[in-house]
Formats: sequence, structure tokens, C-alpha cells
Amino acid sequence: MKEFLLLAGRFLFPYKKYIGASVIANILTAFFNLFSFLLIIPILDILFKTSADAKVYEYIPWTFNVSAYNSLSEFVDIIKNNFYWYITDYATTYGEIATLVFLGVFLMILTLLKTGNMYFAAFFMIPLRTGVVRDIRNQINDKVVSLPLSFFSSERKGDIMARITGDVGEVENSIMTSMDMMIKNPILIVMYVTCMFVISWQLTLFVLILLPVSGYIMGEIGKKLKSTSALAQQQWGELMAQIEETLGGLRIIKAFNAEEKIKSRFRKGNEMFRRTSIKIGRRQSLAHPVSELLGTITIVIVLWFGGSLILDNHSSIDGATFIYYLVIFYSLINPAKELSRSLYAIQKGLASMERVDKILKAESNITDPENPEPVFFNKKVEYKNVWFKYQEKWILKNVNLTIPKGKTIALVGQSGSGKSTFVDLLPRYYDIDKGSIEIDGLSIKDTTLFDLRQLMGNVNQEAILFNDSFFNNIAFGVENATMEQVITAAKVANAHDFIMASVDQYHTNIGDRGCKLSGGQRQRISIARAILKNPAILILDEATSALDTESEKLVQDALENLMKNRTTIVIAHRLSTIKNADEICVMHEGEIVEHGKHEELIQLDRFYKRLYDMQSF
Repeated sequence: MKEFLLLAGRFLFPYKKYIGASVIANILTAFFNLFSFLLIIPILDILFKTSADAKVYEYIPWTFNVSAYNSLSEFVDIIKNNFYWYITDYATTYGEIATLVFLGVFLMILTLLKTGNMYFAAFFMIPLRTGVVRDIRNQINDKVVSLPLSFFSSERKGDIMARITGDVGEVENSIMTSMDMMIKNPILIVMYVTCMFVISWQLTLFVLILLPVSGYIMGEIGKKLKSTSALAQQQWGELMAQIEETLGGLRIIKAFNAEEKIKSRFRKGNEMFRRTSIKIGRRQSLAHPVSELLGTITIVIVLWFGGSLILDNHSSIDGATFIYYLVIFYSLINPAKELSRSLYAIQKGLASMERVDKILKAESNITDPENPEPVFFNKKVEYKNVWFKYQEKWILKNVNLTIPKGKTIALVGQSGSGKSTFVDLLPRYYDIDKGSIEIDGLSIKDTTLFDLRQLMGNVNQEAILFNDSFFNNIAFGVENATMEQVITAAKVANAHDFIMASVDQYHTNIGDRGCKLSGGQRQRISIARAILKNPAILILDEATSALDTESEKLVQDALENLMKNRTTIVIAHRLSTIKNADEICVMHEGEIVEHGKHEELIQLDRFYKRLYDMQSF
């Protein structure tokens, strides 16, 4: 329950007006419900003559000012007396049949008021339930976008998707659908128990001794349900991860005839999830019969105890009032059962919420400074004694490099030498461990991430495109881009002709990750996007390495157009593409071991010369 209250405190505050309205409607529902049950006593006493003393009632003058009476019980007794007097007088004047009709109409009016307030109680809870789930989804999406790349390197994409979809759905189905029950049922229980105390505090104390036993049994089942639900959600996340891997690797799966292996792996995980779901379903199904049985046992015991007192003339209430008491107590069972089922559902939902919180409560170590300074790039970018590691092994070791404005710097070296890590540190996808990176003397940690990344544009080896139109992909990240600007960028990137040849031209959808385009076309769209942004610093991460010769020529021409009069950092495996770079840096095991122009490095006859000779065959 503590976890639920903490969760409620996090998400319910913006919806307090809905909670207040629902509470008022539920109080009125309970009040009219109790008052309608009260008609049982006059029906039994007056119409069927069940009262032993056949008491004659007389009207007593009264006022709504409770302070005019000695006690609250005196005020209640006078109201009860006058109500009985009115019913008795009505029965004497119009007959018992007319009185029965009158009580029936009165009961219908009370029921209308009760059900009307019951509807409004649910009416006000719907915006709360849907609003909280919307807020959770928004917070997860905002967090996923803001978390550093290091967070996702240790998490499986499929499991994250499972948390965003399955776990949030479980929170919606379990916790939020139970929220109205958690508000309504305690109100009903409190009002019913209060009324029971007013009728007979001795009998009610006896009842309350029995209830904790039932609560303990239900609580133990709920604890086991939560742990099992957490396991089920974990297994669901693993299944989602397998599906994501299968969809991404279908070409390799088919190429290696691994279909049966993938099927077998999924079936095994799916069967484990099924068995866990069976345990959860069976335990949930146990809630209703157990609560029904415990409630019936409690009623039988109360019926025996209260009946014994009345039959032995040791009770302060008569038979008709005892029946009213039993009706209230029986009415208490249903909200108690609903409350127990809600607690079951909440335990299951809390298990999912814990998984969601692994994202929501994840902390980012890459943040803006408290007092950021504006960043301007007029002179140079400097790497000063930069050290970096992902875990234990150093990826970059004491790297020093100055990149003057307007120059093209190329990074070459074997795979794993630290080239991509080198460029990833500049836009602060990761933070360095030692040293500093400065732009015109200002540390990149002293400005905002937005301002820093606004200076940069990326073209990667794999063109990252979105399932949208040509226009929206090129204009991505540029506010209020016009069609003329997009067309100009596409022409510079040698993409305009194939865009115009498509069905809807710039409004043509390019498919998931640009699947409707060739590799060269995808890359030229990516270049057009960078051209439109017009960044001061351009990062090219092996932008042509995955292309055929013809596509490479078109893309290389587009890149040369993009690199004109711009500071560029190029990562290249094909050394022929960076011969004209202002400076070539050769990286080996996290260090810059050589740097200079192409001819100078050839003459050194060391690392660069060996790489160049290997690509000459």
C-alpha cells in the first residue's frame, strides 16, 4: 500500500479536482444507499407487525440545529421517531397498501439518487485514469529521448519497448482501472462500519475481530502475485527483444538456414511466459472465491452471534434492526471484495511500474550546467589530454588535437581504434573521463547541449531516416523550413532528380528507415538534411563505406558540396576519399600515432602507409 500511495502522490496531484468530485459523489452514494436500506425497518415493524412492543409513535418538534440537543444520538432518535410517526400516520390514514406503494416510490427515488451519484463518481474518474496513463507515457518518451546513449548500450531495445507498451498497459489495466475502486470502496466501508457502530457497537466490535484474519489471508496472496507478475513482465520483455532481433536480422537468419533455431528459441521463451501467466491467472482467479467464502463464513458467525443475543434478550436491538444490520454488513462485503481485488490488481501493476521506473528514474550524467555560457565557433576546436572509457578499458588515451575553423580533419585507423568514439565526444553523446574538449576556449561542458549540438551536423555510415516524406526527413530538426530551402538542399546533395521521379515527389513516404530507397539514395537524403541545417561543424562517419562505386561517386560529389567552407571531421576507411584533407590523423589503440597531409604520411612509411598499401590492391 505504501508503494501505491507513493505512486499516487507522483501522478495524481494535477487531477485533484476530479478526485474531490468523485469523493463527494461516492459519499452521497453511500448515504442514499444506507437511507434506502433503512426502509427495511418500517416495512417489517409497521406493515408486518414484527415489533414485539408494537410501539405507538408521537410527533416530536425538532430543528436542524444539532447543538440544541444534548447529544447526537438524541438528534438521531428524534428524526427516527418522527419518520416512524409519519409512516404510521400515513398507514392509518391511507391504509397499508398505499403505505407500501409510498415506500416503494420513496425507494425508487433514493435508488435514482444513489445510482446517479454512482455514475458521477465514475464519470469524474475517467479523465483521471486516462490522464495519468498519458502522463506516464509522455514521461517515458521524454526520458528515453533525454537519456544518454550509454544507458541504451546496456539495455535491450526490445525490453525497453516492452516497458513502454506492455508494462504501461499493465499499469493502465491494473492500477488505473482500480483507482476508482480504491477511492469508492474505502468510503463505502467507512460509512457502513460507522452505521453498524451506531446500531450496535458490541456486535460491530465482534465483526471487526474477524475481519483482520480475512485481510491477512488476502494480503499474503497479493504479495505472491506481485513477485510472479514481475517475473512475467521480465519474460515478456525478453520475448519482445527476441522479436525485435528477429525482425532486424531476417536476412541473416534466412542466409544461415537458422529459422528452426529462432523458432525454437522463441517457443521456449513463449512457453515460460505462458506458465508464469497461468500462475498469475490462477492466483487472480482465487481472489473472488476466497473473498466470497470468507465473507459468507463471517456472515454466518455474525448471524449466529447476533441471533443468540436477540433470542436470549441480551441485545440492545430488536429483530427488524438486526436484519437491517445484516443487510448493511452484507453490503459491506461487496466493496470489501472489490477492494481486495483492487489490491490484487495493484500489486500486479506495481510490478510493472517498477520496470517502468527503471527508465523514469534513470539518471543522466550528461546535463546542462547551472549557469551555461553561449558558445561561438570562430577559431578552433581543441581536444586537450582527453581520456575516455566505456567500462574498464581505456578507449581514448591522452588524445590531443586542434581543429582550426574551415579545415577538414580526417580520422583513419583500424576498427576499434577509437575513431567513432572520438567524434561522439564532441556533441557530448558521452562525457570524457579526463581532460577537456573546448570550442574557442570554452569547455563543451559549460554550455547547453542544445547550443552545442546546434553547431553540428552528422552524416553516418548508416543513413538514419524516418517513416515519413522526403520533405519531412530533409527538414528534420530545422524549424519552419520552406519547400524552396528543402529543394535547394536536395539539389546540392544530388537528390532532387530521384525525388522528383517519385509518385508524390517531395511528399512521397520513404518507408521504415527509408526502406523504399537504395543505399545511395538514403545517404543523399541524409546529406541533404545536413545541408539544410547548415552546421558550423560537420561530422562524417564513414558516409560512403557501404556504397557501390556508382553511388559512392554521387554521394562523394554531394559530400564535397557539403564540406565547402566548413569545418569537417571525416572518419574514413577508404583512404582514397580523404587524400585532400587538410590533416589526416591516424589512430591506433586509442591514440593519435601519426598526423599530417597525405603525402607527408606516405613518406613516413609507417601506419598510414601500410593502410594505404593494403587498399591499393
